[in-house]
Amino acid sequence: MANIKFVNEDLEVVAADGANLRLKALENDIDVYTLWGKMTNCGGYGQCGTCIMEVVEGMENLSPRTEVEKRKLKKKPDSYRLSCQTLVNGPVSVKTKP
Repeated sequence: MANIKFVNEDLEVVAADGANLRLKALENDIDVYTLWGKMTNCGGYGQCGTCIMEVVEGMENLSPRTEVEKRKLKKKPDSYRLSCQTLVNGPVSVKTKP
């Protein structure tokens, strides 16, 4: 089991290993997108880059960056991930809308 701590929202949720970070956030009413992102998001296919989250702790418990992430996040810090492309395999703390 993987605990996901959403720092800004002060909420911790439990997920099965391999759970998609974006889906777990949305299932728990976490607002993933900025105003612009709400209007332009791609629905979780990694094409828009609007579901960025900053990993505060537990980077080692996430799946490696995908090729899509490498392209979309090449000028962003290494701690940033596209939540739609990220699988959680252990405890992690993230900040939404960094």
